[in-house]
Amino acid sequence: MPTYSHVGGDGLAPGSASSIISGVVSGYHLLKIVGYSGTKEVPNGKRVNSCSFQVGGRTWHVRYYPNGWMPEHIDFISLFLKLDATVAKGEAVNAKFKLSLLDQHGKPVSSYTRICNTIDFSVVKCQGFARFVERVELEESGHLKDDSFTIKVDVTIMNQCHAQKKPSVLVPPSDIHRHFGDLLLSKAGVDVEFVVGGETFSAHRLVLATRSPVFKAELFGPMKEGTTTGAIHIDDIKAQVFNALLTFIYTDALPAMDKHEESAMAQHLLVATDRYALERLKLICEDKLCNCIDTSSVATILALAEQHHCHELKAACLVFLSSPNNLDAAIESEL
Repeated sequence: MPTYSHVGGDGLAPGSASSIISGVVSGYHLLKIVGYSGTKEVPNGKRVNSCSFQVGGRTWHVRYYPNGWMPEHIDFISLFLKLDATVAKGEAVNAKFKLSLLDQHGKPVSSYTRICNTIDFSVVKCQGFARFVERVELEESGHLKDDSFTIKVDVTIMNQCHAQKKPSVLVPPSDIHRHFGDLLLSKAGVDVEFVVGGETFSAHRLVLATRSPVFKAELFGPMKEGTTTGAIHIDDIKAQVFNALLTFIYTDALPAMDKHEESAMAQHLLVATDRYALERLKLICEDKLCNCIDTSSVATILALAEQHHCHELKAACLVFLSSPNNLDAAIESEL
């Protein structure tokens, strides 16, 4: 594969450098079908599109036909890969792809893996497998768990050329979060204290006000906390939750926590983030809870999503409950 590099006219290395690299570009996308039973209600010939994803600078999506692409495929699940972007005249997008049903360990199942050899997507736009898997086979295979299954889409684009800049100096990633984390731990220059759940937390008014408009109003506005020199008491947040909140404010990351505590902590933090208007942390909690939905927690999480206006989290709960089995089990867990 050829590589072309720029060289200065005087024979010396230039102040900056770049390369044009020709070769193949590969990537993959995981498509999880949650609430499979609900998708069986989609009529034959009708599809549900996946979210868009990118490979090789191109945008793609998967077309999922739960009851087959054409009348003759009504007993099958059909899957197709679609190129979204408009292709310039005379330009070819030669790609091959593979669709694999994953087992419960995230490994491709060889008997349910389909490979499409290289085709020009600038011409066909959409290609796939009308008889990817028979629904009865899928339902009896053991790969359908909690009414869900996952498809891995591997895409390889041939003869791609892309520019790559070679930096003259290797710059490390930003570490400002580490410095602010050290500042919180050292307590150097702290000027405000909070008493939460019997524990005392020290912090810096300016840092809190910079990160949260609510803290800014409380600590620098005409409120009681803005003029007090004593500790501020917070009675409706647990100490562990407030500690995680402070850690995020200073470091933009959550402290390490036990996997079994993650769901409960995310629920408590979601309430706290709404109170202090920490939108990014709220979205992080929402995302974590989307992955924690089960029959015992879905009612609580759905109520939280409603109360705190978490639209994506609410949608994830409703998709989960669209399965009659999940709905029945969730009702039983509440009784």
